[in-house]
Amino acid sequence: MTQVTHNSDFISALDKDGYLRDHTAWTEQIALQLAELEGITLTDRHWRVIKLLRSYYARTDIAPAMRPLVKLVKTEFGQEIGSSALLMGLFGGSPAKVAAKISGLPRPTNCI
Repeated sequence: MTQVTHNSDFISALDKDGYLRDHTAWTEQIALQLAELEGITLTDRHWRVIKLLRSYYARTDIAPAMRPLVKLVKTEFGQEIGSSALLMGLFGGSPAKVAAKISGLPRPTNCI
């Protein structure tokens, strides 16, 4: 696992809920830091979802909630990753929120 450090600049770049304040400041190193804060070690499957989310957000300016996220991932990658259960396995109990957070995106609309 890559060891990451959390300096004060990194912490101040996050809002009170741990989302990156400026999505354009996102880097893969920041994703590693955000994932570590969530207790997640990023795998190839994580990166595929993260890159898909960032691409989707760049086109639509929307961080999708759970149902649209599942549909998006299923459309792009098929059943391999595109189910609620598999996304929960990757990103925990709130996959849409956690995936958006690690992707450097705002909190998804309609997510509690």
